[in-house]
This record gives sequence, C-alpha cells and structure tokens, in this order.
Amino acid sequence: EMYCSPGYPSNAAAILICELDGFDEELETQVQLVKKILIDHQAIEVRVAKDNQEAELFWLGRKASFPALGNLTPDYYCMDGTIPRKHLAHVLESISNLSVKHGLRVANVFHAGDGNLHPVILYDANVPGELETAEKLGGEILELCVEVGGTITGEHGVGVEKLNQMCVQFSDAELNTFHAIKAAFDEDGLLNPGKAIPTLHRCAEFGAMHVHHGKLPHPDIPRF
Repeated sequence: EMYCSPGYPSNAAAILICELDGFDEELETQVQLVKKILIDHQAIEVRVAKDNQEAELFWLGRKASFPALGNLTPDYYCMDGTIPRKHLAHVLESISNLSVKHGLRVANVFHAGDGNLHPVILYDANVPGELETAEKLGGEILELCVEVGGTITGEHGVGVEKLNQMCVQFSDAELNTFHAIKAAFDEDGLLNPGKAIPTLHRCAEFGAMHVHHGKLPHPDIPRF
C-alpha cells in the first residue's frame, strides 16, 4: 500500500483477488456467489470493481509486490512450489511457523487459483549466516509442499537450486529412470551436468534416500 497505493485495507492479514470471466448475463450471478463464499469464510471486506480502471487498481498491488518487497529488505529469495488448493490455509500457517523458527520474515505472494505459491523470504546477505538460513528455510517450505501432496516447482523449474528437494519428491527408482532417459540422448553427460536431476549419492548425503551397498550407477560429474 505504501509503495503504489492500490487502496488495500491496511488491517487485512491477507488479500485475495478474484477475477471472473463470462457473458454479462451470468457475471452478476457469479459475483454474488463469490461474495457469499468470501463472507461465509470471514472476509472482513469484499470489494467489486465498478469498471476496468478500478480492476486494474486491484491488480496494481499484486503486480508491484516484488519491487515493493525490495523496499523492505536488502535481499529476498523467491520460492516456487505448488500444492493442492484445499491445503492452502494449512500451508500458509506452516510457513508462518517456519518463518518464526528461522527468524526470517516471509511474504506470501501466489496464484491461489492453481495452488502455485511464491513465498518470498526476506533476508540481508550482509549479515553472516542469513543467506544460508534463507536457503534452509526455502528448502523446508518446498518439502512442506511435497508433504501435502504438491510439488517443488510450479513454473520456475529445478536447475541446481532444488536438487536436494528432488530427492524428497522422487524415489531412487524414479530418479534412475530420469537419468536413463537423459543418458539415451546424452551418453557422455555433456549437457547441463549436475543440473535438474540429482545423483543418488547426493540424495544419500542429503539424508533423503538410502543407497544399497554404495553402488551408484550415475556417479557425480566433476564440476569446476
């Protein structure tokens, strides 16, 4: 609100933007139905845009959320996990508890319609240990997503950032299958080595998987 003044109530713990689409004849019925659902679930206020200009104002705060967060902290770490929508309230409460546990603030910006979450961890890289704490907190948030039946990514991919959490989401058999498919097209392991698919050795070190007799069919590729 201080960053771009979209008109959000300052006493709200959370804001949900609902966008409806359809023919004029049915939209009013949809609006009334959504209003009833929101009020029945203790919404403190429900606003309906009168025109496109007001609708754009509703969206302004959401679209400006990341630069606004940049005014609150020197650094932030944006996560990307997806959960079944029915677990949204539980997951948000759990993220709040993890935030307290690690001593870092978390701003939750997300797509409620499809359960794609973007918890944003606020930290200061100039403070010794805060970056590592932010990374640990981020990993625990992603593991929480898996715990409730979700995934570690919705739209940002895996890369190297989420390799450990791949060990949580997938079994050793599944990871072996991923490696086998990649090896069919990249026999010498030249394409993006060490990215997206963790080795079983890495998963064992992370403590998320048991490796029988230390036999690793896909050993770690040396990295610079």
